[in-house]
Amino acid sequence: MILLVPRQTASNGWQIATPVMAVLATMVTGGLLFAIMGYDPVAAIRTIFWDPLFGPAASYSRPQLLIKAAPLILIASGLAIGFRAGIWNIGAEGQYIIGAITGAAVALALYPLEAWWLFPLMVLAGLAGGWAWGMIPALLRNWFGASEILVSLMLVYVAQRVAAWMAFGPMRNPEGMGFPGSRNLQQYPSAANPELIAGTGAHWGVVAAAVAVLATWVLMSRHIRGFHIRAAGTAPRAARFAGVSPTTLVAFCLGLSGALAGAAGLFEVAGPAGQITDNLGTGYGFTAIIVAFLGRLHPVGILLAGLLLALTYIGGELAQLTMSLPAATVQVFQGMLLFFLLGFDLLTRFRIRRRVRA
Repeated sequence: MILLVPRQTASNGWQIATPVMAVLATMVTGGLLFAIMGYDPVAAIRTIFWDPLFGPAASYSRPQLLIKAAPLILIASGLAIGFRAGIWNIGAEGQYIIGAITGAAVALALYPLEAWWLFPLMVLAGLAGGWAWGMIPALLRNWFGASEILVSLMLVYVAQRVAAWMAFGPMRNPEGMGFPGSRNLQQYPSAANPELIAGTGAHWGVVAAAVAVLATWVLMSRHIRGFHIRAAGTAPRAARFAGVSPTTLVAFCLGLSGALAGAAGLFEVAGPAGQITDNLGTGYGFTAIIVAFLGRLHPVGILLAGLLLALTYIGGELAQLTMSLPAATVQVFQGMLLFFLLGFDLLTRFRIRRRVRA
């Protein structure tokens, strides 16, 4: 019989090994799934994980890696701070959508103004919109004890309806012949989020993601607020005795994660997406949860995990085109990755022992 024996402290070695094991297990299980569906498993795995970087279409796919990874890293950096404190923001997708709407609203309200300060103002509006949407579950938890998990998640669906209303109503392009959707911000120079270095895919969202990774590391390892966050997540009662205010921490973590998600939405709508539409949500807010946990809630890990999950997006699209794989391939891979990560994570807190019969 197998026994699980609790460890005195979490194993650092297993914390590094379990994400790698989860990725390998996902690839093996995904290959078996493809074989059952009648596809060549080796070709499918190669198309998803190898061809975007080194295949015939790599010149197009490699720049897409940064485009896809930037919002994931930016959102996951904010989520990880709250997760370290035991504060669970599951609704980053809604904050992403609201940030995109508020940022785009500034540009559309001032159209066709050409000014250098317009795009920075849009970024501030995106941050403010995401922050305000994140503060709703924070205030409801602090005032009424409501679960931030349920409130933030339900607000995602409210945000989606707001986006649809904007696309069909107040933000609809008056020159769009009645079709839903706002003006294309990529065609509005002062409001556009262009590629900064040709052929790399790097735009201002990539820069913001890099800054977020660095700032998160400084916050968590060099700032007193980071100590409060770690203490609240490890020993909540001890943190309260040390003077850490739970209500302040909830507002800080949910507000910050909401602001970063809102900024990610703004960079996306001013760049790759281009406009407000009725299906503005991309799923980045949910995928960023996987990125945060796969990266072990550490800034460097989040950077690597964001690139890996971005690779699955690009590889999944490539597999649909070249092998006619189902469109749900990416979601299946992401779901299996989270499943195996949570399963293998047991090894960081428990040792496996075999009971010897007397």
